[in-house]
Amino acid sequence: MIEELLSSENPYQQSRLEKQSMLLEQLNELTSFHYQHCMPYQRIIDKTDMSKQAARLEDIPYLPVQLFKMLDLFSMPPSEHFKTLNSSGTTGQQVSRIHIDRTTSVLQTKALNTIVRSFLGKSRLPMIIVDNNFLKNRLQFSARSAGTIGFSQFGHHHLYLLDDEMKVQEQELEAFLERYNGQPIFLFGFTFILWEYLLQYYRARNRKLDLSGSKLIHGGGWKKLQEQSVSDAEFRRLLKEQFGLTEVYNYYGMVEQVGSIYMQCEQGHLHTPDFADVLVRDPDTLDVVPYGQKGLIQVLSILPRSYPGHSLLTEDMGTIVGEDDCRCGRKGKYFTIEGRLPKAELRGCSDTFTLQT
Repeated sequence: MIEELLSSENPYQQSRLEKQSMLLEQLNELTSFHYQHCMPYQRIIDKTDMSKQAARLEDIPYLPVQLFKMLDLFSMPPSEHFKTLNSSGTTGQQVSRIHIDRTTSVLQTKALNTIVRSFLGKSRLPMIIVDNNFLKNRLQFSARSAGTIGFSQFGHHHLYLLDDEMKVQEQELEAFLERYNGQPIFLFGFTFILWEYLLQYYRARNRKLDLSGSKLIHGGGWKKLQEQSVSDAEFRRLLKEQFGLTEVYNYYGMVEQVGSIYMQCEQGHLHTPDFADVLVRDPDTLDVVPYGQKGLIQVLSILPRSYPGHSLLTEDMGTIVGEDDCRCGRKGKYFTIEGRLPKAELRGCSDTFTLQT
């Protein structure tokens, strides 16, 4: 089933009942597998009233994502360990550690491929990475490097736009645009880096750059932009005004569920692919709330095989707008993200899962 889903040219074609039935079966199997092969996960489930065999998607046991900053959670023998992904974090801050085997890595790559190809098309495009080439000196496999490497497969002749001091390399950019004059270009970058080091660079110099006909994918969080009162609509407006970019796709994702990204459609909604889903829970009661009501986002994915990351409660607030009826034509739930829940407002999400080890 999963191989069939990941080889589809359209990862947004399952209707509600068909998808829920499939996900429920797959997620129950993953819960059972991780319960048997990950002792800390087993202890967590045993200490809560969550069922190992759920009758509804909302009953699938979930972990708060911050647990991956506190515990090493994996469901594979050490000999099958392939790589460890680390989340982003400032100096001294704890980061999530996600342990991956080759099977999970392959599934993540296939999932990302089928999602992004449905937006970009099958052909690889000349690619501009709006970042410096930090990969050449990386000391660990971080969320930033995982994202850059993952999206690099959709481009060719990659140009890292920024130098080591995060300045635009204008001569290299001019040569690149001259070489691919008249061709669409694929741009990728993290939202804040795009804002701070590309948009602001050209706005400060009152200069524009013609990138019309090109496609931009960006992600990585909005916290710093929200602090500057920059909305998604304003960000898109400025990208169009400054660079002529009209095909701009934000995505929502996290290192704890690599591959299962939620791409933003032409209507401005984030979409769940056939192999993943979202629920929204009340931050106080943790009950699932109706569509249209804001709450904590829970992400579900059938990809994580090497660690119990198939059902995670995030710290992000969002709203499910609808299901199967977005004007873009894609089936599945579509939703919006509306910022992070302030730490002071968390009502025991972590406390519920405190372990006595």
